[in-house]
Amino acid sequence: MIRIISLLSVLVLALTIEVANADFAFGTPNPVPNVNSSAGQSNPEISADGLSLYFGSRRSGGYGSSDIWMATRITIDDDWGIPVNLSPPINSSAYESQPTISADGLELYFSDGRHGSTGPYRADGYGGADIWVSTRDTKNDPWTEPVNLGPTVNSSAADSDPEISADGLTLFFHSDRPDGYGDVDLWVTTRSTRDGPWAEPVNLGPTINTSEYDGDPDISSDGLSLFFCNYGRATSYDSDLWVTTRVTTTDPWEEPVNLGPMVNSNIDDSDPTISADGSILYFGSDRSGVWEIWQVSITLIVDFNADGIVDAADMCIIVDNWGTDNSLCDIGPMPWGDGVVDVQDLIVLAEHLFEEFPPAE
Repeated sequence: MIRIISLLSVLVLALTIEVANADFAFGTPNPVPNVNSSAGQSNPEISADGLSLYFGSRRSGGYGSSDIWMATRITIDDDWGIPVNLSPPINSSAYESQPTISADGLELYFSDGRHGSTGPYRADGYGGADIWVSTRDTKNDPWTEPVNLGPTVNSSAADSDPEISADGLTLFFHSDRPDGYGDVDLWVTTRSTRDGPWAEPVNLGPTINTSEYDGDPDISSDGLSLFFCNYGRATSYDSDLWVTTRVTTTDPWEEPVNLGPMVNSNIDDSDPTISADGSILYFGSDRSGVWEIWQVSITLIVDFNADGIVDAADMCIIVDNWGTDNSLCDIGPMPWGDGVVDVQDLIVLAEHLFEEFPPAE
């Protein structure tokens, strides 16, 4: 940090530099190796450490109409291993899918159905699809018998696709319950402590929800970006992936933005899940003719003036834009930033100082 401050004291002597106009770029989407099968799979969920990938599938070797499976790897640079079935008590003769894992790996939420499905549902539910949770004391312990989240969260409608925040205090999900804005809406419930009860769910409102399907939520690790799927929103194709952001976790969500043609196709794309560092977006797509899990890299652009190296000139550009919302310099803590150029962006840039970026041939 002392080195950064020293650099800043010199770099306040502004340079006149031509800058680029983007702070991150999507790579080319590809199916996730070793994970997909001809039976179809969907609703991926990446663990906070990036070493486990959970998803739902109807492939052979399961216990019901859909089961939750998991692929693992030793490091984030390794290939995924062959997926394994989570087995009972998580899976049963009913439908289990749409998993989400807490950041500490000790809570697994899932649903036993989805909008439009007819089950079979797990016993002792509240009508349509419900949200359930299983816990364990450590990552090496087995999962306990799943518990229904109860009538405060679940309703007689289809309540599904849960997504737990990094602090474990906020749970997003989608539902076709009454008092929404359309077909399926995004809802959120909160609790004051990890052991506390969930509050009455609240609709995320008309900025996010439309008269069409709005579902498949995924919250970034910093709680400032919410990815989701929509059918029919203006400028979208069939079903597309969208993202809405907010400046702080207490601010309202901003108008959603389509992730664009580098990610979305003219076929259904849904079920987003973002890695904890924001470098990989996983999602479901049937663009190849069967539902598969895909991935796309998100590359941070830190060579602001495109001169081939991250150096004093790029640091000066951050200084010149300090306190603004210039997306060029807003690179932290996620690649797409947090709405303001500040110390978060300076820290990220410092991590890349003196890296070279030769021009593409």
